[in-house]
Order: sequence, then structure tokens, then C-alpha cells
Amino acid sequence: MHFGEHVTIDGYGGNEKLLNDKTIVFSCLNDLPELLGMHKLSEPVIYFAKGNNIKDPGGWTGLVTIEESHISIHTFPKRGFVSADVYTCKNGMDCEFIFDYFRKKFELKDLETNFIKRGTKYPKEDLY
Repeated sequence: MHFGEHVTIDGYGGNEKLLNDKTIVFSCLNDLPELLGMHKLSEPVIYFAKGNNIKDPGGWTGLVTIEESHISIHTFPKRGFVSADVYTCKNGMDCEFIFDYFRKKFELKDLETNFIKRGTKYPKEDLY
């Protein structure tokens, strides 16, 4: 038994136009919770983050808070890169669906993914 599951996705070789499209980032954050059987607590928030002239050329960053935790996306269009997190207190997340979802949305050529079980020592009962 564990508290929840956390998937991290780093996508490479994506389509620059798709990665730089605020409406696509918004639609991912808006639609994915329902597709995963999760429930939004608020509308997604998205910001343009300017580059830092070091390794970050800038892109869109967004977050949606869900009852089960959160989903975040950070795009780097000039690098063809996206970094995303899906964290939920639900168990049994369909990782392959999530990976394929991001692959299609941004036309990613390669993915680096991680699956993390969170709260492996989570108490079975209230402590206080």
C-alpha cells in the first residue's frame, strides 16, 4: 500500500509550434484530469516564462490543482523539450496512456519517464 503515484515525463524532439502554443498547454491541463478520472479544483493557470540566457530559452509553464494532487507542464519550444508531472493520491495510474497522450500532443520523438510510488509508509489510520 502506498499513498499515491507520481509520473515524470521529459519529452524530446517535440514540435516547436506545438510546444509554443498556449492553447495546447491549457488543453492538456484542462482535459487530462478528466481523462484520468481525476477532478479539477480550479481552472489551469499558465504563464509565459522568459528565458534566462543560460540553458532556459523560455516557454510556457502551467499547473492544474486537482483533488488528487496536481499536473504540471513546462515547455521549452526552442529546445523541442517538455517536462511534465502527474501526481495523484490514486493508485493504478495508466502510465502508458499518459506517455502516449504527451507524445501525441507535442509530437515528441523520445520520452524519458519515471514512475514513483509516494508515501510507501503512509499510515493506515489517523494518528491524531
